[in-house]
Amino acid sequence: MEKIIDGKKISQDIREEIFSKATAFKESTGIIPGLALMIVGNDPASEVYVGMKAKTCEKLGFYSLIERLPETTSQEQVLAMIDEWNNRPDIHGILVQMPLPKHVSDMEVIKRINPDKDVDGFHPVNVGKLVAGIPCLQACTPAGIMELLKRSNVSLKGKHAVVLGRSNIVGKPIANLLYQKNKDANAIVTICHTAAQDIAYYTRQADVLIAAAGAPEIIKRDMIKEGVVIIDVGTNRVEAPGTEKGYRLTGDVDFNDVYDKVSLITPVPGGVGPMTITMLMYNTLEAAIMQAR
Repeated sequence: MEKIIDGKKISQDIREEIFSKATAFKESTGIIPGLALMIVGNDPASEVYVGMKAKTCEKLGFYSLIERLPETTSQEQVLAMIDEWNNRPDIHGILVQMPLPKHVSDMEVIKRINPDKDVDGFHPVNVGKLVAGIPCLQACTPAGIMELLKRSNVSLKGKHAVVLGRSNIVGKPIANLLYQKNKDANAIVTICHTAAQDIAYYTRQADVLIAAAGAPEIIKRDMIKEGVVIIDVGTNRVEAPGTEKGYRLTGDVDFNDVYDKVSLITPVPGGVGPMTITMLMYNTLEAAIMQAR
């Protein structure tokens, strides 16, 4: 039996669905979904991520705009640019690439984005709607995880889902999505974090384990039960002397150690990663449709 959840394949399937829906939307309204992307400073990783997002927009027939601002840009200037984008009808989604320079507050920037254009799903209004079970733009990685589970026919109803990590980007929102009262969720959820004296005590109880701790290969085979479904969100660089790059990417789970004990698992890379940008595109299209009403 195939145990690997293929994030690349599922991501591609969803992108094809987005392309079809966006094409029909353009034909009926004349509107092209538009995404504005901002980088402040010159973080090389941010350049790569933003480039990938713009390239995906192009493939799906979306409009994208990249604004590169110098490291010295003031918070007021960043907020002014967001105000301008909030008022532009051709821009349906706004994404400010993190991290920001120390003198610019992440939360002030997120709060300034119109919640209807908050395609990252980080605005307090969207976070509140998510908790309350009101339809909203959802954080991309957690939304992608839910799609991976749904499209792999994993039933969550009454299952014990353990979330390792409590970040605003993954841990908290995925916990909220997992216990929502709907046909694709309805799990019993435990959030496990650094205050846990014995992580294995919790992970051994998991029917579904979401590993989002950001620590390389901390989950070993003696920490899980037979037949668990594992979604590995971790992307950690581990030194690998002798390889071309000098490092390898690994998840929070020791893949080879746990493989024969799991029923399903996402690999790193090629699992959760491809879903994040795909769900960003999904949100951008949904935002455009919502704003056209």
